[in-house]
Amino acid sequence: MAKRIEDLRSQRWFAPDNMRAFAHRQRTQQTGYKRSDFMNRPVIGIINTWSDISTCHTHLRERAQFVKEGIIRAGGYPLEMPAMSLGEVMVKPTTMMYRNFLAMETEELLRSHPIDGAILMGGCDKTTPGLLMGAISMNIPAIYIPAGASLNGNFKGEKIGTGTHTRKYWDEKRAGNLSDEDWLELEAKMTRSVGTCNTMGTASSLTSMAEVLGFCLPGSATIPAADSAHQRLCSLAGERITKMVFEDLTPKTLATKEAFENAIVTYVALGGSTNGIIHLIAMAGRAGIDLPMSLFDEWARKVPVIANLMPAGEYLMEDLFYAGGLPALLTRLKDFLHLDQGNVNGRTLGENLEGVEIYNEDVIRSLDNPVNDRGTIGVITGNLCPDGAVCKPSAASPHLLNHRGKALVFENHAQMNAQIDDPDLDVDENTVLVLKNAGPIGGPGMPEWGGLPIPKKLLQKGVRDMVRISDARMSGTHYGTCILHVAPESYVGGPLAFVQTGDWIVLDVEKRTLNLEISDEEMAARKAAWAPPPPKFARGYGAMFSTHVTQANEGCDFDFLQGDAVIDEPEIF
Repeated sequence: MAKRIEDLRSQRWFAPDNMRAFAHRQRTQQTGYKRSDFMNRPVIGIINTWSDISTCHTHLRERAQFVKEGIIRAGGYPLEMPAMSLGEVMVKPTTMMYRNFLAMETEELLRSHPIDGAILMGGCDKTTPGLLMGAISMNIPAIYIPAGASLNGNFKGEKIGTGTHTRKYWDEKRAGNLSDEDWLELEAKMTRSVGTCNTMGTASSLTSMAEVLGFCLPGSATIPAADSAHQRLCSLAGERITKMVFEDLTPKTLATKEAFENAIVTYVALGGSTNGIIHLIAMAGRAGIDLPMSLFDEWARKVPVIANLMPAGEYLMEDLFYAGGLPALLTRLKDFLHLDQGNVNGRTLGENLEGVEIYNEDVIRSLDNPVNDRGTIGVITGNLCPDGAVCKPSAASPHLLNHRGKALVFENHAQMNAQIDDPDLDVDENTVLVLKNAGPIGGPGMPEWGGLPIPKKLLQKGVRDMVRISDARMSGTHYGTCILHVAPESYVGGPLAFVQTGDWIVLDVEKRTLNLEISDEEMAARKAAWAPPPPKFARGYGAMFSTHVTQANEGCDFDFLQGDAVIDEPEIF
């Protein structure tokens, strides 16, 4: 049922004939706006994660102006509100520690102010789920505007992908195959523009999921940050959200179980980041939807990787844009999708795909000509990960997907860094590298340490991949045979805590198993001898995080933020 102006949240602040509403109107005019600029108009909050140090988002301050112009043209009143900017490269110990912070901030900014609808501006890895988690919990009409990927990189005639080639060239430098001069030249040429990583890393995986869930105007996720189409997108989103307010098209209307299933299907077809599984579970949890990890594995076995994008393929996000963008890829998946699911533009997914064409069939492959047949995600269980772990078969080495090797254990990241290039390290290409205490609480924040470096002595022999196991995450731009998100994590006494150097570990990705070859009695004895480590934080946000964060298989949300319970509107005095 359509809303009237008197039904809007903002009217509780501005409309009454009392002293408090007088003060609200008075202070709003203090900013230079006329009374008629905001009275009897929907108020649109622009949650902007712009920051000078978040290079993925440095253009969003200017883009917000285009949003404002669209809102004003459509008869709304825009209010820009900055929120924590989670730049993946600069924020320490990891942006994952602050995703829930941004989700809380988004929800409370919208709840505590006279906001009728929201524009959410982000793009770097954790900003997409953080903004959407907060918006779903608040549940007022919202449109997400992805920051857009950066332009293609090029180095000596080779197409360069952010993150993916950083790892590749760093290994070559460590092996002695890349000069210091070339390394410095690469540093200046790899990232050519504003915007997120240009591979199918976590940023583009999550913005694509946001679009498929219906939170973005169609085609938004694949517009490059530097393209003028991005400015037009911002303007159109501003116009559209103003109309959405009266339609009362809310996030929980869009965030259905079927919509999340569409997101999983698209995620596996894209060859998306392993991080996507954590964030989708957390986002679904805010809508009261249980999204089991097994569902990801189920769809990964049905739908092959058809987006020929790094790190699993050859191309970059700019190439996907020219090939027709995400809508073009979705036309390949129609038989797997719930086409009746909605979008912020008021149309269904099926309606939005009408007339969409594919312009490059090597970038967007057909289902019978996939990039590879190994699948985007594998959900692993066994006595090392009773609550699950994940791997990315499409970006792994085929010869390591069924492997038995002796463990080389690092108790923490500092120990690994100190020892990994030791020429006397007792390691060969069959060794299984194990990193402990890198999970949600142990990291803290579950940093992207899961792509453990190959020991220098092996790089010099030509080894470029090994089986690596941890309770950490891995950058979506990276690759290799890495078993990640081991749950429960070692810091809280999960079985990974009991692995010792020299133990035999068996991985079988086809059977989805990971096991430590010791008896149940020996496992029990080691568990009995284990002592929990001291807390990481004595106070502050870190203490709250460590107390309330859930494990990786549950989405790493705070336990008190999950679910779809309704919170009353704030009283106005």
